[in-house]
Amino acid sequence: MEKVLVIGGVAAGTKTAAKLKRENPALDVTIITRDENISYAGCGLPYYIGGVIRDKSELVVKTPEEFQALTGVKVYIKHEALDIDKENKIVKILDLNENQTKEFTYDKLVIATGASPFIPNLEGVNLSGVYTIRKVADALNVREAVESGEVKRAVVVGGGFIGLEVAENLEEQGIRVTIIELAPHILPGFDEDIAAIAQDHLLDNGVMVLTEEKLIALEGSDKVEKIITDKRKIKADLVIMSIGVTPNIELAKKAGIEIGSTGAIKINEYMETSIENIYAVGDCAENKNLITGKDVWYPMGSTANKMGRIAGRNIANSENKECLKGVLGTTVVKLFKLNACKTGLSEKDAKKLGYDVVSTLVPANDKAHYYPGFKMIATKLIADRDTHKILGAEIIGEGIVDKPIDIIATAITLGGKVEDLEKLDLAYAPPFSTAMSSTIVAANVLLNKLKGKVETISQIEFKNRLNELQIIDVRDEAAFNENSIEGALNIPLNQLETRTMEIDKDKEIVVTCKIGKNAYLAYLKLREIGYTNVKMLEGGMATYIS
Repeated sequence: MEKVLVIGGVAAGTKTAAKLKRENPALDVTIITRDENISYAGCGLPYYIGGVIRDKSELVVKTPEEFQALTGVKVYIKHEALDIDKENKIVKILDLNENQTKEFTYDKLVIATGASPFIPNLEGVNLSGVYTIRKVADALNVREAVESGEVKRAVVVGGGFIGLEVAENLEEQGIRVTIIELAPHILPGFDEDIAAIAQDHLLDNGVMVLTEEKLIALEGSDKVEKIITDKRKIKADLVIMSIGVTPNIELAKKAGIEIGSTGAIKINEYMETSIENIYAVGDCAENKNLITGKDVWYPMGSTANKMGRIAGRNIANSENKECLKGVLGTTVVKLFKLNACKTGLSEKDAKKLGYDVVSTLVPANDKAHYYPGFKMIATKLIADRDTHKILGAEIIGEGIVDKPIDIIATAITLGGKVEDLEKLDLAYAPPFSTAMSSTIVAANVLLNKLKGKVETISQIEFKNRLNELQIIDVRDEAAFNENSIEGALNIPLNQLETRTMEIDKDKEIVVTCKIGKNAYLAYLKLREIGYTNVKMLEGGMATYIS
């Protein structure tokens, strides 16, 4: 009977093992893990801290006993793999319960050792009250601290998804939260214009965000009391270190398995490592970017599950292999009432990779404007100028964003162009969408740019050049008075042709409105009259952050 040994559980390891037994019940499959749990909802940990998930048992997908009974996979918890003898196909294991070493033999080996939180080597980092969020015990400890009533102020170090989700949940518990981020903006991987909307929303909900700020040290006697950055000191009763994670590659490295350029284990499309009969899946292994073909590392549960399923299938059916051609890094996050998501390349990253990028930012409703509960979302669509192929998208707003981002991810996966997106036959009824969905509207606007029918200016460039532009706001007077850009001239659209003498012809003209529709009409009118130095503000006032 062929033996398959899986090192590690959670998403990738358990998915591999379960798939192996489903494909070939005769296989002798064993999971070893140094943790107490083999399958838990890592992405749900912030919501347990906030009480959205009330009982800790809901975080555990399957106990070791349940998983073993359900699948027939043998499970050894609190067993740590120390060495791989690839010549003799033996893994040396330390039984953490008995503090003794054992040897497990295998015919095929799967490394699913995951990733660990990055902890900077700083003074005070080991003080009580300093936490990471990676395992169930982490969430239990933080929630216990919160429920003790002793935590009034918290600092979250890192503005990625987990850090932001924890910040939201702590704020919802009445704790004053400050986020420290070293980068120029939160949501690394997103573009600055989208991140600015998210940051403004956090501020509106009481979360302080400090960007381009570096953590220097933590202070306290036994328990953390302050954090020190390169700009200030901040009092804190609790600190969450959410700087990022690093792949657990030590075991693979010792065995001579090739490590990729990303720092994770190098694998091929079949999940095979450089050593025959050894596979790697999940957060410890790298992948290919589906657009560029370059090696990438996306430590995500969705990717880990796909990798585990493919590895399990290939090990069980070695003559009929399946492959994972690549991933897009599709992600989504909820921040209070705001939702943000992305897929593929950001505009910034696409430019770095040498693409001739064309993008657009388009606000639209997620449902018919007359249907109760409709909300606005803004879609940033990114494409290659020469081929019109879609490179990526980012969507943000209080409305539904996961459906449109999944549509765009599907289009990218199938090699779609902007023209393909424009012509998609999508479901429509007032409770679900607009007749012309937000995705199709964004595609239409981007096609207009690609065909030279309209010139636009991005929110970022607009803010950087504010003083040198002639801004024409074509909304009605009431909307203009409610919120407007300093220095803007209010000429409602129906008055534009009779008030052109008020426009400074020596300046570059930028027209704006709420979402862009009337600004586009104003743009066309001005061009028809003879104004050539005119552009339209992308995203309009709906996405403008002063």
